[in-house]
Amino acid sequence: MTSAITVGVDGSAESLAAADWAADEAALRGMPLRIVHAWLWQPLDVPVVQDRDAQAESARTVLREAETRVAGRHPALKVTSEVVHDTVVATLLREAEASEMLVLGSRGHGALVGFLLGSYGQQVIAAAERPVISVRSRDGRAQTQGGEIVVGQQGTPEESGAVLGFAFQEAAARGAALRAVRAWSLPSLYACSPGSMRLADEAGGLESFEKKALAEALAPWRARYPAVPVTEHVEIGSAGQVLLSVVANAQMLVVGRRTRRAPVGTRIGSVAHAALHHGPCPVAVIPYG
Repeated sequence: MTSAITVGVDGSAESLAAADWAADEAALRGMPLRIVHAWLWQPLDVPVVQDRDAQAESARTVLREAETRVAGRHPALKVTSEVVHDTVVATLLREAEASEMLVLGSRGHGALVGFLLGSYGQQVIAAAERPVISVRSRDGRAQTQGGEIVVGQQGTPEESGAVLGFAFQEAAARGAALRAVRAWSLPSLYACSPGSMRLADEAGGLESFEKKALAEALAPWRARYPAVPVTEHVEIGSAGQVLLSVVANAQMLVVGRRTRRAPVGTRIGSVAHAALHHGPCPVAVIPYG
């Protein structure tokens, strides 16, 4: 069975922008598109008139609007759609598991505040086992073209393999350049073990050590995608701030999310959090580890 790209819609301008982006991505990859809308009839314990049939028809209207929109954008694209009778988070997590990627919309709130990731979206991104793309809309339109692919690399080559692989695949499919970013900071006094400092000294200093680490992580992917132009960007500072400083003209930002559960539950991590709330372009969050 061919996997699909799935987009969740709710009738908002933001989710329709996400449908645009998902349709473009499906056409680019030669994959089918699946459109889902979660709707669960839950009678209220209050004395108000509730029309189940009207609500069900409203749910179907949400799908029809999205279908019509993507059909006009890509007439030859294979599209399926479904109203899923379950809660939003449960539906999206189940759909993500069966898809190549899940696409969601985010609401724009201006340059100063960034944009607010809805509570449902954050829950899904924090728990999904597959890539989730959050699409920010401007005036109801998705950003789909222009600029480079920016990817944040951290940790070892093994830890960042899934994130880099996704970014290189996107860059190759779009004919785009890729900027690989590795941020670093001065270690605390207690983190300066003799062994770690010896490795840094052998590499010519801390910055040279970080540049070498990035180059080693990129090496197998550069060999696999030789046509993708790559810029290696190593800068001191917090990872979130460094990434956001270079994405003004990017068409996508790719970041990782550790899948290990925190003591207080599943979290998206500080880097993904910064990217999702303040990035001006679609953000792909790739689970790893």
